[in-house]
Amino acid sequence: MIDTPAFLDRGRPDVPDMVVPRGVTPFHLEGRPVRGRLVRLGALADALLSRHDNTPEVNALAGKALALVAGLSSALKFQGSFSLQVKGDGPLSLLAADCTDAGSLRFYARSDEEALPALLGEVATPSDRELFGNGYLALTVDQGADMDRHQGIVEIVGDDLAAMATHYFETSEQHACWLMLACERTSEGWRSGGLILERIASEGGVVTDDFGDGASRVSAPEDEDAWETATILARTLTAAELLDDGLPPEKLLNRLFHEESLRVGQPRALAYGCRCSRAKLVDILGRFSEDELDHMVVEDRIVMTCEFCNVDFRFSREEVGPRSA
Repeated sequence: MIDTPAFLDRGRPDVPDMVVPRGVTPFHLEGRPVRGRLVRLGALADALLSRHDNTPEVNALAGKALALVAGLSSALKFQGSFSLQVKGDGPLSLLAADCTDAGSLRFYARSDEEALPALLGEVATPSDRELFGNGYLALTVDQGADMDRHQGIVEIVGDDLAAMATHYFETSEQHACWLMLACERTSEGWRSGGLILERIASEGGVVTDDFGDGASRVSAPEDEDAWETATILARTLTAAELLDDGLPPEKLLNRLFHEESLRVGQPRALAYGCRCSRAKLVDILGRFSEDELDHMVVEDRIVMTCEFCNVDFRFSREEVGPRSA
């Protein structure tokens, strides 16, 4: 397999070279069984979402999915990625998003060209569940080619993506968490963010697993009040605050948890992170027969489009092998 790194692939079409230095801000409440992550994609959300010809409703849902995987991937203790896939029988039949341990984000959405306009004609603001319909939600931790993947799959339950993900952790991981996700198109472009709270170790109780990262934690009954207080405070957060570029993460977290012994950790960067390249696509094309390649040629070129970044890669027939005699 040819595997030229993207930065050496001079034939690769231009994609945004964008990094958000403070994309994920981890924190914990000292002496309480609570840790969390504040996710703010900033202008990166607009760079990712605006590359696709999706309706605003689909983009808003995709933006929330990006914030979710960005927050969850920050718990990875190894090189790999955290991915979300939701597949249903509704107008939005597939939504996939993933984020690497280094913070590289990408997504893909597939919608029905007839069913989606029909739903939007009936419902002015459809819920996430109305877009997905019935189906399943899968979260996957990929630890690389030489390691087993950790994957959980549950039925779609809940009206919005945050509720669906919460249901996943309650049923598949038996893990207490609280989620808020938001994505809107503002005067500055698309903005996306999320707040994730996770119940963690204390003295005594029942051992649980955290987001598939392999670490065991303990939950004690006497910590119920502290956990409930944290979630009550988190519910005061508004979408406007979450998506406000002018409101620093530390200030926002201090508004919510200043009386709860807040400790803010080292922020992590997020970046535009599609991993497509001409070299990888040539390798894929090399698996087709010469006759099949001949039939792919349109106006002397074979065009392959990356579903994640919506970039067209154009190849001459000669680049991918000799023509049939």
